[in-house]
Amino acid sequence: MSVERPLPPEDLNHVRLGAVALWPELRDARILITGASGFFGRWLIESLLSADERYKLGVRMVALSRDPDRFQDGAPHLAGSALRWIRGSVATLEPGDLGGEKLDMVIHLATEADPRADPCAARAVITDGTRRALAVAARARARRFLFTSSGAVYGRQPADLERIDESYPGRPDLTDPTSPYALPGEAKRQAELLCEKCAREDGLGAVIARCFTFAGPGLPADSKFAFGNFMRDALAGGPIVVEGDGTPVRSYLHGADLAVWLWTLLLRGAPGRAYNVGSERAVSLRRLAETIGETLGIPRVEVLKSARPGHAPDRYVPSTARARDELGLSESFELQEIIRRTAAWQRMAVKR
Repeated sequence: MSVERPLPPEDLNHVRLGAVALWPELRDARILITGASGFFGRWLIESLLSADERYKLGVRMVALSRDPDRFQDGAPHLAGSALRWIRGSVATLEPGDLGGEKLDMVIHLATEADPRADPCAARAVITDGTRRALAVAARARARRFLFTSSGAVYGRQPADLERIDESYPGRPDLTDPTSPYALPGEAKRQAELLCEKCAREDGLGAVIARCFTFAGPGLPADSKFAFGNFMRDALAGGPIVVEGDGTPVRSYLHGADLAVWLWTLLLRGAPGRAYNVGSERAVSLRRLAETIGETLGIPRVEVLKSARPGHAPDRYVPSTARARDELGLSESFELQEIIRRTAAWQRMAVKR
């Protein structure tokens, strides 16, 4: 099994400084994190451990994962008394599974790794898993709850809508066979309603993060993520291969900014309110591949399919005005800087 390097110290320092006003609120906190072994979980765990070491917070995390042994074997630098792993899935989580442990906060990240593979299973994990996580939070008397939802709750973004904001009334079209994320998006939407209900009726500080697309150290280099796959191709010497026609439009927020945003939403977000989390800087997948090539000196990009004439590109780009205006959040990294930082970390990982 390969062993992952710690996330870059300069990136973790960025999170520490970006959330510096928040850390005192986590002193002696007990936090449950579901879906802890994914990209989001890794950034939150490593950034909190870094802050705990720097500020002596006395924080304790309970991390839920289907395969904690694999994660711990692959990330031995995360061993320590501040982090305790438990094996399980939110699909079967019960309030008693934590043995009556008191919790101050719950960060609910768990979702299906690829909802397209089994949409019905994804719905069970997403909607019912959120119901179970909320029950655990209530049983443990937690005061704050963060649910990572998705921009998929809006359904297809209109091609002429530059950025989609939280007031957009669209929703996933379950009758559209060409929309693989419609069913998981609807499941996320239903899960959001559960969070809103708990915030409204039970007084739980439940906040919703509608997450879009991300990049940076720790992103898998051989999976469904275009950024990770393009980086893999580039660091192998190229060519960078675009499997489709390269026309879909995305935007990329660095993992360090992601961590700052999620910590801020957990502690400062308005209960029952949803906030888009992502970058407003749109780029087509073809242009992303070209930018990675230009930044890393790989001249060859292969686009395997031709764009259909008259076909509107698929677009998935948020407006983050609410997060900026209400919480003071912002993007810190241009795309080229994200590429350089990710490449430096990946090259060091290969040398290890």
